[in-house]
Amino acid sequence: MPAGKMHVAEVDTDASLVRRLLAAQFPRWADLPIAPVHSAGTDNAIYRLGEDMAVRLPRIDWAIGQVDKEHQWLPRLAPLLPLAIPVPLAKGTPGEGYPWQWSVYRWLEGENATIERIADPGQAARDLALFIAALRRIAPMGGPPPGPPNSSRGVPLSTRDAPTRAAIATLHGMLDTDAVTAAWEAALQAPAWHGPPVWIHGDLQSGNLLAVRGRLSAVIDFGCLGVGDPACDVIVAWNLLSADTRDDFRAALPVDDATWARGRGWALSIGLIALPYYQNTSPVIAASARRTIAEVLADHKHGV
Repeated sequence: MPAGKMHVAEVDTDASLVRRLLAAQFPRWADLPIAPVHSAGTDNAIYRLGEDMAVRLPRIDWAIGQVDKEHQWLPRLAPLLPLAIPVPLAKGTPGEGYPWQWSVYRWLEGENATIERIADPGQAARDLALFIAALRRIAPMGGPPPGPPNSSRGVPLSTRDAPTRAAIATLHGMLDTDAVTAAWEAALQAPAWHGPPVWIHGDLQSGNLLAVRGRLSAVIDFGCLGVGDPACDVIVAWNLLSADTRDDFRAALPVDDATWARGRGWALSIGLIALPYYQNTSPVIAASARRTIAEVLADHKHGV
């Protein structure tokens, strides 16, 4: 794997490329300062443009459909949500050696909302619950269904069985694979979702949440946005929240026992698949995956 990259087939980007793309397509912005943004995001390279904009370029081919999706849906969803979300300003086209569409967005202030940066974790749990509930209330007609463009978020949990077990096999010696397998098999026993599809962000975790002065302020990176099983957004209960704040989150979010159990399964599956993939390329994601797995195992052990 080349140094600094997360994927074997990742394309190269740098500030010089961004400036050339802007000069060719949006010359009014071409003379603004450009600086790379260090991020644990896996799908897009991000560059700050001036004081109030950001440029996002897909790193990898599976992320290229996110550009059209975000430009189509984010302006429609934003007025209906209680937290800020990205505002697309312009859509770029391939050029200057870069092969795909790319975007300019309004810059959102804040820092990644890790649990250490949140002043009141209980309030953050309630804010997340309100955001998810508001997203679910939006009519899903026309929304993108689960599939490769959104990493199949929102599909039945059982469809993740084979890749999850394959990940468990690669983690032998790194984790208690017997305990992990037992927790995964317990999640698979939860009844499937038989209600109508609902809007889901699909990747709620600290890297996609911003906080200002210790309070949750924005949700970013809607690459996994789609409509499907609502359990997928419950993952934040284990990848960010603690056991105590999970109670606050669940109390504020209308969710049945089966959806909660499937959400725990989603969190476990995502963590297990991410850990071997990113353990040598993204310490932040690998650490988050380990924490998520540990939180799920603790809940499973105590029968929560």
